[in-house]
Amino acid sequence: MGECLENLAQQDESSDDPSSPYIPPYRSHLPGRDRLHIQKSNVCSRAYFVVVMVFFHVYILNVIALLLYVHYNNGPGDIVSSDGASSASVSDSGNPLPHPAPPSRDLDMDNYRQSFSLPRIEGIRVGHVQRVSLMPDRTHEMKTLSLKPLLFEIPGFLSEEECRVVVQLAQLKGLTESQTSEPSAEKEGSNQPLFSLSTDEIFSLLDLDQDGLLQRHEIVSHSRSRDGTWLSLDNLRQILTSLEARPAGVLTLEEFRRVYDMSQNPGQQHSGTRQGQVKRRSKHTWLYQGLGSHHVLHTLRNRVTRLTRLPSPLVELSEPLQVIRYEHGGFSNAHHDSSLAHSETTCAHTRLAGNTSALTEITCRYLTVLFYLNSVEEGGETTFPVADNRTYEEEALVQDGVDLTDTQATCGKGNLRMKPRAGTALLWYNHLSDGRGWMGELDEYSLHGGCPVNSGEKWVANSWVNVDPDHQRQARYQRLVTHRQEAKSGIEEQYHPLSHSDLHQDL
Repeated sequence: MGECLENLAQQDESSDDPSSPYIPPYRSHLPGRDRLHIQKSNVCSRAYFVVVMVFFHVYILNVIALLLYVHYNNGPGDIVSSDGASSASVSDSGNPLPHPAPPSRDLDMDNYRQSFSLPRIEGIRVGHVQRVSLMPDRTHEMKTLSLKPLLFEIPGFLSEEECRVVVQLAQLKGLTESQTSEPSAEKEGSNQPLFSLSTDEIFSLLDLDQDGLLQRHEIVSHSRSRDGTWLSLDNLRQILTSLEARPAGVLTLEEFRRVYDMSQNPGQQHSGTRQGQVKRRSKHTWLYQGLGSHHVLHTLRNRVTRLTRLPSPLVELSEPLQVIRYEHGGFSNAHHDSSLAHSETTCAHTRLAGNTSALTEITCRYLTVLFYLNSVEEGGETTFPVADNRTYEEEALVQDGVDLTDTQATCGKGNLRMKPRAGTALLWYNHLSDGRGWMGELDEYSLHGGCPVNSGEKWVANSWVNVDPDHQRQARYQRLVTHRQEAKSGIEEQYHPLSHSDLHQDL
């Protein structure tokens, strides 16, 4: 026992001695309690591997998401032309934007229906300047003049020689008088029938089933009879619009009285022009721009295609080039180049593929490109009375008894005016976008007119691109015209060995 105590005392003394090595106390081994000895380096390696793999998978997911976004959200600049190619035409501060490839007659209409959309040039802000590549040897500056409507100015779009050729071709073709006017009260009286009908009698005539309610099919049925002795198409359109605005979809006699009185009041019609007022005083002609036309006209059409970045078949099947001459005192009251779409209307250019029983045909023009063919000495400005207004209201067009659509009296009061300079082009969109890459509602702010020419004369040309608001009807029209052109070209090749250009060297 004493020896054990002495050994313990020696161990305590050795433990107090810092120079002696430390000997851990003995612990009995217990079964099942073996400890796994893991090195720190192995733990760090596994954590690092996990982190790297997480970041790698996140990177792969981001790449896949980006590819899907690009695939399903191709912008206007990525529109594929009819032959599947694309190239750059517009650049902003040196950055190229795509434009359609050269025109191609081989159009796959099935792919066309799926991929066809309408590009729009971005205005960015008023005063913004973009670089536009329209010809191989030079670029043009395109300046944003307005955002409502989306309006651009392109100086030097035509050369002096091109302006001269277009004017000469128009003179050679011959110009016709284009003076138009609203029917005056005196003229309307001369066209009135020998008998007069009251509002109640008109309602009774329209009410085919005599149930005391005027329904949509009853108005449409009358409109197709083309009987204008006691109701004009404008009257019918306004009555039909009012009927469709009613929740019940019918008009009672009392409601019809109010609507009919409004339709008979010319001051409340959409045109905004006063009754009996001359709307335009000018002369005009149309110049064909297709195959066989003068090379200058063909070049201008291709230049418009590059500027607008629209598919070439769409531009090719639009209206011919309209050339207008305003002599001294010539003018054009404010108007819209396109029309409001309606359920009972059809576009004039797609009437072959449209609803033949429609109430009336209207002009459907997606955009306008206006060329100034000469510089006017005094007057002749193009005016946009309500450009960039905060809001648009038809009532605001008449202020203190002054009609802003009357350019003869109120040209100087327009919000935006451009002085004609030879070779300059204006581009504006007559319609808004529908948000899905197609043509939407009429842009009311595109109201424009021509101020009176006070000295000299004024020559301009209009290039319109026709588009039907109905995407499928536009596709049917394109397919129908393409098939007809192919059939016609086959017959001409069989019976007329002379080329089309040989037959039309001048025009």
